[in-house]
Amino acid sequence: MLGTVNHYLTGFRLPSSYNATQNGVSHSWEEIGVGARMASSAPTASQNPKKTVGFIANAIKHKHSFIQFFAMTGILLLSVRSLGQKYRLHDLEEDTSALKEEQKTLTTRLNNIRQGLLNEASLDSTGRFASRLRLLFGDEN
Repeated sequence: MLGTVNHYLTGFRLPSSYNATQNGVSHSWEEIGVGARMASSAPTASQNPKKTVGFIANAIKHKHSFIQFFAMTGILLLSVRSLGQKYRLHDLEEDTSALKEEQKTLTTRLNNIRQGLLNEASLDSTGRFASRLRLLFGDEN
């Protein structure tokens, strides 16, 4: 009982005149040992050297928690990377459709220029310019 009182009451300040009764015997807080703990709210390393546990020792002690933490961190990082790749793929699809549209307009423009040159060359009476353009464009007509 006294150990549980110490455990639950560290950090609470009650009047020193308050007494706890166990098995009919009255104990003051100073007799129980709570008063000494209340004087300093944070124990230092000199008070209890066993409580100074290093990071590695704590990691070994709570190995399953660290493994779970690193696994969840890895999953989070993979999710963020996947989300980034999803948006990059979406942007690349938009770029592809824009490039296809641009290719279509350039092809149409090239065909219009070719047709215009052939029409102008056909107006030439000698026909040498039209034959030369047909050779350049690869037309058999």
